[in-house]
Amino acid sequence: MTNLDVNLDLVRKYDIPGPRYTSYPSALHFSEDIRQKDIFEQIKRNNESNKPISLYFHLPFCYSLCWFCGCTQVITKNQDKGPVYMDYLDTEMKQMAPYINDKRSTVQMHWGGGTPTFLRPEEIRDLGERIHSYFNFTPDAEVSVEVDPRRLTNEHVQALHSAGFNRASLGVQDVNPEVQKAVHRIQSDEQNENTIKWLREEDFQSINIDLIYGLPHQTAESFDKTLDAVLEYDPDRFAVFNYAHVPWVKPAQKLLDADALPAPEEKLAMLKLIIERLTRSGYVYIGMDHFAKLDDELTVAQRNKELQRNFQGYSTYAGTDIYAFGMSSISQVEDVYYQNTKNLQDYYNVIDQHKSPIMKGYILSDDDMIRRQTIMQLMCDMELNFNEMSDKLYINFRDYFGDILNNFGDMESDGLLSIDDNELRVTTNGRLFIRNIAMKFDAYIKQENTDHKYSHTV
Repeated sequence: MTNLDVNLDLVRKYDIPGPRYTSYPSALHFSEDIRQKDIFEQIKRNNESNKPISLYFHLPFCYSLCWFCGCTQVITKNQDKGPVYMDYLDTEMKQMAPYINDKRSTVQMHWGGGTPTFLRPEEIRDLGERIHSYFNFTPDAEVSVEVDPRRLTNEHVQALHSAGFNRASLGVQDVNPEVQKAVHRIQSDEQNENTIKWLREEDFQSINIDLIYGLPHQTAESFDKTLDAVLEYDPDRFAVFNYAHVPWVKPAQKLLDADALPAPEEKLAMLKLIIERLTRSGYVYIGMDHFAKLDDELTVAQRNKELQRNFQGYSTYAGTDIYAFGMSSISQVEDVYYQNTKNLQDYYNVIDQHKSPIMKGYILSDDDMIRRQTIMQLMCDMELNFNEMSDKLYINFRDYFGDILNNFGDMESDGLLSIDDNELRVTTNGRLFIRNIAMKFDAYIKQENTDHKYSHTV
């Protein structure tokens, strides 16, 4: 396990807007002009394979709005909306079932949102049964869910366990009451502790805590106290996100007091604190926002070169196709991405017309496929062996990317990576700048004005 020291001068140098590479090309390139017929032809071709699949279900409902939130959600206190939405999910699964090879096993599933635990316990069991009726899960499938400690009960956790869930992620963001009030998310230590206690009693194998830095009233000193508190929970993973204030994209963020947002230098101090404290507390810096214990599946997957990067971030099981269901959900099937409509009523209307809710997508070119494999392998493994990549991609990797591989001098001098005739290897300190390194292989980045399209890389 390696401790990491953050050089703030390098952070300032490399902190520029850039893609998060949950896909390549990014979702900004998805088009409504793509024909559903072409997407389904790709899906049919893909299902000639028996390789395993992953599932994602978007459950959009939340009781209240967190003012920092960038997710696609529907705010309501009407719990009767849950069963209605479940019926539409069932219909969508029924639509897709004939296209998915029934010999393909499901090795992963994730429920995201919104707040999946908006559903009542009996509805969680019901939806779990419906999903299992369409898909064949392996006995050791990784089944994860996002939970909200503020309204979670032990009955919810028991229902999740009976539906097959064995991993959970809970949003904490910050334990400071002043920060919680400023972002409209009041959440007690008792609620967090009860959630973790219940999850462990039901033998959940991995517990992740989400934190956000850069929120109003946060300082390095105050966030140090938040880290004190959450480290006491002893989770298996942390996901620590840099808050991006983009009210022109997410209007709800206008409710935040912009004058109370920490200055850039204070955010840098928080970033340094987070990485150095977590790596000194027994967590491996996987990359980007993710930290995991040495024996966690995420760390093991990275060590075994089985890590995957997708629309949920870092994930185990490289090479699976992702079939996603629900409004706004994004699927990734071999050489095509496609996304459902983001509007709830549109989602209902289209399904009522016995049509697919797919709204837009993107079919990858041969060059896209080569660059995606390169970028994702780099993001996950933190290295590229040129001979192995040549064999995997059926190209001469050195020749194909010659200009790029000869253009890493500055990054090498700054200690972010090492490169020779056979290999590019990211250093421990270079992990913090992995998006910058990956951007070198991005064919689209030079053609784009990235300022208001992407978050900053660090």
